[in-house]
Formats: sequence, structure tokens, C-alpha cells
Amino acid sequence: MASGIFALLDDIATLMDDVAVMSKVAGKKTAGLLGDDLAVNAEKASGFMSSRELPVLWAITKGSFLNKLIILPLAFLLSAFLPAAITIILIIGGLYLAYEGAEKIHEYLFPHKHKKEKPKLEKLSEEEVLSREKEKIKSAILTDFILSVEIIIIALGAVGEEVLLTKILVVTVIAIVATVGVYGIVALIVRMDEFGAKLINLNDEENSFSDKVGHFLVNALPKVIKGLSIIGTIALLLVSGGIFVHNIHFYHDLIESIPVPGIILELLTGLVVGFIVLLIINSAIKIYKNFSANSSQ
Repeated sequence: MASGIFALLDDIATLMDDVAVMSKVAGKKTAGLLGDDLAVNAEKASGFMSSRELPVLWAITKGSFLNKLIILPLAFLLSAFLPAAITIILIIGGLYLAYEGAEKIHEYLFPHKHKKEKPKLEKLSEEEVLSREKEKIKSAILTDFILSVEIIIIALGAVGEEVLLTKILVVTVIAIVATVGVYGIVALIVRMDEFGAKLINLNDEENSFSDKVGHFLVNALPKVIKGLSIIGTIALLLVSGGIFVHNIHFYHDLIESIPVPGIILELLTGLVVGFIVLLIINSAIKIYKNFSANSSQ
């Protein structure tokens, strides 16, 4: 009896050790995507009244947990009964990530011309403010759903050779850590200017140490969000390039002999594929618009 209990404990310890090791591997694979997730959510969670920032962020966080509650069982079922689908979803997701990264670079290099309109000041009722808030929350949760699918599928791909129980534990750990970590950091970022303002108003002295720190935090917020966006864009291309390099075998064999660091090859792969997808999508949109214009005449 005692030996059976010790054997069980040993099996559990071995399993936990495997989970810890594989969680690190999967964490490294998904770390790049989390940078973009962080930048996107920091941008979406800002722009609200100071008193509403944390409630809005909490609503988005609950939506993120619900997203993962939906995605995880479906991902585990696919992994168990249709593992080939994981690779297909990974490659499709890689195309999307590469496109998103390339689209951000294209927008930076060739910004779209927006019509200049005078901002309209309008008084909104409390119901209208809450309605717009709910719309922004829904948009943020939808974006989180797309990113969550990619994070979970990439994590599954990283533990593809492991037994099902290890897969379930590792990917669940990654999903929880991703949600808590990302939204915890976002909460700190969006409240950074508020904390800075409190430091500025801490005393009546001008140019005190607290004033300098406060002004630094207030001025740093937009730069932090912009910096995260740049890091996120690079991460998107690296993650997508890594997906293509490691999951398309003939391409992996083709570039294996090229004497260039793997990270550079992955970045260039993501960049090239991203701009190809961007060109195809933009061309399709132009053709559709021309067809619609001609058919309406």
C-alpha cells in the first residue's frame, strides 16, 4: 500500500517536472506573440475616463478567460483526434500574423490619407457613454479571441510530441499565465499616468524629485505603448516566420544549409510572406471595389 502511494507520488512529481520543462519551451514559443497582445490590449484599454479604466480592463480580462475556456477544449479535442488540423491552423494563423506585421510596416511607411475633420464636441448621456464603452470592450474581447487562438495553438505545437495529459496541463498553464501576465502589466501601464499625476500633486514644491518622476511617468505612457507596438510588430514577423520554418518541411530543408542565423531567416520569412499576403489582399479589395463600381453604373 505504502509503496503504491510512493509510486503514485513519484509519477506525479515526474509529470509536474515534465510540465514545468515543457511550459518553459511553450512559453518561449509564445513570448513573441504576447508582446503584440500586450501592445494591442494596452492601446484598447486606454482612452477611458480614469475612474473607468480598471473596471473596463477587468471586463476585458473576464472576457479573455471566457475565450480561453471556449478555445482550450476545442484545441485539446483537435490535438487528440485530428492532430494534422493543429499544423494547418498554425500555418493559417502564421499567414494572419505575417499579414498583420507587414500591414503595420506598410501603414508606417505609406500612411493612409485620412480626411481632416473638425472634432465634434457632443454631450453624451451616461447610457450612451456606457454603450460606447461596451462596444469597445466587445472589440477588445474579439481581438483577444483571435490572439488567444494563436497563443494556444502555438503552445500546442510546441508540445506536439508529449502525451495528452502533459499537453493539457502545459497549454492550460500557458493560457492562464498569458491572461494574468498580460492584463496585469496592461493595468500597470494604463494607470502609469494616473500615478504620475499623483506624484506631481504630492507636494507644493516645484521641480521636486516626485515632480520629476511624475512628469516622466506621464510623458512616458504614449512612448511605452508605441514601443510595445514596435516590439509587437517584430514579434509577429518572428513568430509567423518560425511557424513556416518549423512546420513546412520542404522549406525547412531548403533553408537549413543557408549560413544565416535562424532568427534572421525567421524574420525575413515572416516579412516576405506577410507582404505577399498583403499584396494579395489589397489586390483583391481593389478588384472587388472596381467590380462593385462598374456593376452599380
